[in-house]
Amino acid sequence: MSTAGPESHGTRRDFLYLTTTAVGAVGTAAALWPMIDSLNPATDTLALASIEVDLAPVAVGQAITVTWRGKPVFVRHRTPEEIEAARSVTVSDLPDPQPDDKRVIKPEWLVVIGICTHLGCVPLGQKPTDPRGDYGGWFCPCHGSQYDTSGRIRKGPAPANLVVPHYTFLNDNRIRLG
Repeated sequence: MSTAGPESHGTRRDFLYLTTTAVGAVGTAAALWPMIDSLNPATDTLALASIEVDLAPVAVGQAITVTWRGKPVFVRHRTPEEIEAARSVTVSDLPDPQPDDKRVIKPEWLVVIGICTHLGCVPLGQKPTDPRGDYGGWFCPCHGSQYDTSGRIRKGPAPANLVVPHYTFLNDNRIRLG
């Protein structure tokens, strides 16, 4: 004959409920973890989050294009004439007013994302033979947007200047994007 009272059955039942709930919760977490982990950025994407660019081989007046986060980035080693042309603009006359000194860290280096702010085309002006428009910067052949030597919109349908990405100088000849 059993001496256990009604409380012991309730305790046993409570124990079974708690154990079943705990095993179910652990099983659910184990099943959901691969799906949750798949939402993290891929390793190759994280590797492109920041890149370093060597500026030493870029001569004065030359421009290079690097790819960062799948976008073209224009890096131009501006001539003294290009710097002066960018600084001499009356900022209040610009469609997207922004002074040159707010767009560069060092005046001789301009770094902008090379995507037209109108419809996402890649403007011409990186090669010496490319048309650069009336302002010596970049020319988007799709709809005629023209940018100056500071990457500011001067003419055409583009609503904004070329975007300046976050970058820092690591030393005189090297920058980090991102």
